[in-house]
Parts: sequence; structure tokens; C-alpha cells
Amino acid sequence: MSDIKVAGFKTSDLISGVSTAFAGLSDQEKQAQIKKTNGIFELQVTNEAKEKATWTIDMKKTGTVYKGPAKPKADVTIILSDDVLMDLATGKLNGQTAFMTGKLKTKGNIMLATKLDGLLKTAKPKSKL
Repeated sequence: MSDIKVAGFKTSDLISGVSTAFAGLSDQEKQAQIKKTNGIFELQVTNEAKEKATWTIDMKKTGTVYKGPAKPKADVTIILSDDVLMDLATGKLNGQTAFMTGKLKTKGNIMLATKLDGLLKTAKPKSKL
């Protein structure tokens, strides 16, 4: 899973943890998560050095996480900073608050974006957050 990490991003380990958590699910658990979520998330993350990284969480077809833009097209694109994504994952920040204060921007299905929190929590017990 090291190919999913991007140097200079705190959230690299988080995304890798999400990927590992999904890989560890049984086929039945994965299908249940896909059915519950039914969407493709593209995360466009900017770090303090203003570098950008893009990760895709496919919870529509494959139940996988990969580096790069969504293929096929994402149902929702979430644009945020490295720090904001870490705060969302650790529970320091609520997604709705982040959106309302302009720390998080979306393109596409905004209601689907509300399910990202649940996906991040899937990885939390297995990651070192």
C-alpha cells in the first residue's frame, strides 16, 4: 500500500489506513459497505506547501482506495486541506461545520459527502489516530 502514500501529507497514513481497513473486510462486509455508501469520493487535498494530492475512495463498485483522480467520474469531489482532513478523521472537526466555514468545498452530490465521516471511522480502529 506504500504506492498510495504521498510525501509531505499528514493524511497519507490516514488514507493508507482506510485502504488497509477496506482490504481487511470480508467480501460480505465490503458489499454491505458499498451498498450503504454507494458512491465514489475524490479527495483533493492541499498541504501547507500548497502541493496537491488526489485520492479516490470507490464505494460504488470495487470498495477500494487509490491515488489519483476517480475513474469513472467521482460522484462527489471534496476539496480541503491536509489539516482539515486530519481534524475530520480524528473527530476534532465536524464535516458540516467545515463546509459552512469554507474549510471544505464540494463538487457534485453534497449529500454523499456526508457519508465520508462514516468511511473514515471504518479505518479508525485499525489506524493509529
